[in-house]
Amino acid sequence: MSTDSTALIIPELIVGLGNPEPKYDNTRHNIGFNAVDELAKIWQLDLKENKRFQGLFAEGVAPGGKKIRLLKPLTYKNRTGQSDRAETDRNKLSPQSVKVVYDDMDLPVGRLRIRFTGSAGGHNGMKSIISHLGSKDFPRLRIGIGKSGGGKQTVGHVLGKFAPAECKVIEEVLYVSVKAIELSLKEGIEQSMNRYNGFSIETNN
Repeated sequence: MSTDSTALIIPELIVGLGNPEPKYDNTRHNIGFNAVDELAKIWQLDLKENKRFQGLFAEGVAPGGKKIRLLKPLTYKNRTGQSDRAETDRNKLSPQSVKVVYDDMDLPVGRLRIRFTGSAGGHNGMKSIISHLGSKDFPRLRIGIGKSGGGKQTVGHVLGKFAPAECKVIEEVLYVSVKAIELSLKEGIEQSMNRYNGFSIETNN
């Protein structure tokens, strides 16, 4: 992609990834859900269950007057793309109009990264979305959840909750994530990338 084309990419649908059962609330793997919840709260949008989209959905106006849609798929992550595809088909949205927010073990807690495109990187939710959209060319906001010790510890790590020292950092990261998304709505993904990809907060262990 050239800079000229990517500069004009503005999201129309924000999808946060997570698992639906209450036992997964506020776990590392559900940080995408937390980000969409934060957007809904700040933008005063009411997320409601929509069976057609297999998720919690809200539609309204974001700051700056931009029409926006929020989606939290209630499928498990390996079927997230079904929910996403139902909404993009209804509104005839291109993959580039979809911005996905999800957890990333390769980033430390306190970091976020915005990209225009990329592989799933082993993330089952992203594998499903890429498969259902038929493209890997859509923007994504990755929120760092830190690495595990590897092996069997990985599942326990991603499905576990943040440590007390990390919780305050995550609050600030979610706030900054909202600002990054708002900038992408006003000025495009590239401007958001340029401003926020260097963002980092240190945890105090």
